[in-house]
Order: sequence, then structure tokens, then C-alpha cells
Amino acid sequence: MFDFEDSCTELDAVSNFSEIVPDTVIFDDFERFPPTAATVSSALLLGICSLPDTKFKSAIETALADSECYGQENANDRMSCFSNKALVNVGADLARLVPGRVSTEVDARLAYDTQGIVKKVHEVVKLYNQVEVSSERLLFKIPATWQGIEASRLLEAEGIQTHLTFVYSFCQAAAAAQAGASVIQIFVGRMRDWARGHSGDPEIEAAIRRGEDPGVALVTKAYNYIHKYGHKSKLMAAAVRNKQDLFSLLGVDYIIAPLKILQSLKESATYPEEKYSYVRRLSPSSAMGYEFGDEELVEWDQRSFASAMGPCAEELLAAGLEGYANQAKRVEELFGRIWPPPNV
Repeated sequence: MFDFEDSCTELDAVSNFSEIVPDTVIFDDFERFPPTAATVSSALLLGICSLPDTKFKSAIETALADSECYGQENANDRMSCFSNKALVNVGADLARLVPGRVSTEVDARLAYDTQGIVKKVHEVVKLYNQVEVSSERLLFKIPATWQGIEASRLLEAEGIQTHLTFVYSFCQAAAAAQAGASVIQIFVGRMRDWARGHSGDPEIEAAIRRGEDPGVALVTKAYNYIHKYGHKSKLMAAAVRNKQDLFSLLGVDYIIAPLKILQSLKESATYPEEKYSYVRRLSPSSAMGYEFGDEELVEWDQRSFASAMGPCAEELLAAGLEGYANQAKRVEELFGRIWPPPNV
């Protein structure tokens, strides 16, 4: 809790506890909500290509005119090269626009191939170095399969920062923390949506029995685990659906918030007498009192991880991977149609 000299907005209030990251694909709202960090992904490339004119269009055109790529005889290798270059060129543009780190999505089709993920990240790091974006400014967004978590462990040991995504269970979060992942991303609203239409997941049902939202409960547990046991990972809450979700997560490192929630927070004034409404829910000191069961305090391996996943994590991870893989394919198909550009 904190004091206000004068009235301020709810957005100012919550920003004292967590870094609020705007959830936007094409950064049309830079002025209203200047992002502190950014993600470059296949979805972003598709968005840029679908708009008549954006500041990032030339980054993609430059990638498609790259002689190193179009010198490759194999069409698949050529398209993979174009995709890598486009991600890096857009990522470099974003790195000039945001003060924080840029997260680059790793092809989801490699999600079950540890060495394939590591190789892809090495390729992309080399390209970023060529356009003078330092490794400290970069994260690599990897699906939290067991193989993705192992890739994260190897990359972090080299000093390459990783961002594990599609985390829907405690075993994923804990294994990611043990691997030393820089950022772990949990999708709060998606877990709630799943719980409304499904049953049979022990972790979700335990949260509901305690009267807790399953997504908020997982963020709380993962945060407490990271802080109680001294892991370096930062925790990111995503798929936040309303202001109450956000208030329930205050203290988590990052909250990705939709623009409509940010607008509502920005338009809502809060006054000194309301200061106690804003309570830090998660803190390193309160984490020390959180109790974990023996079955949760294991050194995770592939077998224990697989048996602990649960249907919610399995289904939502599979759906996320399918969506990301389809977007990557669509980018390659699109680049195949518009290549070669007129000046090649």
C-alpha cells in the first residue's frame, strides 16, 4: 500500500505494484499507452502485412529482398530465412521504440525438438547481432513443453534470455523456474474459460474448492514458489479479462492488459482516502509463508512433468501450439506469394 499526495488514476495506482504491458498487436496506441516491452511474432508479421501502411512495412520488404535468403535453392530454407530476417528486422525496429526487452517468438513447430529450438535461437541471435541489437535487449519466446523447458535451460546457461509461454500448470511453472527461464507467462483467463466447460483436472478443481480463480491461483502459487526458493524468473500474467483480475494479481512482475482495461484504468480517478483499495497481493515476503506439498518440491524430470500436467495444461498447450504453427505457415505462404519483390 502507498500514499497519494493528490488524486491519480487507477492506472498510476496499479503501476506501483506491477509493470503493466499493453496487449496490442500493431502498435497503433504508442501515444496513449507507450509500451515498455514488445513481442515480435508470426501474428505481428501477418498484421503488418495486412495493413496498407505501417512503420514496420519496410522491415519486411527489406527481409524479402535479402540476397542471402534468395540465394538458397531449397524453397523451405528460403522461406525460413525470410521469416527469420523479417522477425529480426521488425524486432530491431521495436527495440528502438521500447525501453525494455523485445521477445521474439520461436517457431512452434519446433516445440518438441530441444536441439531444433536451440539452433533456431542461435540463428536469430546472430541476425540480431548483425543489426546491432544486443543480447541483453532480447528474450526468446519458447513453448513450455518439456523439450522447450530443456532448451531454455541450455540457452540460459549461455546467457541467452528465454520467455516460456503457454504455462497452464504448476509443474510447467516450477520446471521453467528450475531451468532458469528469465520470464514465465501464465494465461489467467484461458484457464478460467477451460474450467467453465471441463472437469477432471485436479489442480483446477483444488483451486475452485478453495473458492479461488484457477488462473489467479496458479500465478499466486508460481510467484510464491519462485520467491520462496530463490529462482531468478520473472512472472508474467496474460489473458487478463477485467480489472478485478488485474487487482487480484498486483505484485506480479508483469501484467499484459488489453487496451480497453487500460483505458478504463486511465479514466478512473482514485483519491487519497481510497489508497487502501490497492493492496499488493503478491510479495517476496508473503511468499515465505506459502506452504508447498512434498509432491510439488521435486526436481522435475520428463516423467514427473508428463504425469503432473493435467488435462487443462495438455489441451490448452496443444491448442496454443497449433495456433502458433498455423500462423508461422501462413507467414511462409504469404512470403511465397509476394516473393520475389519487384526490385529483385
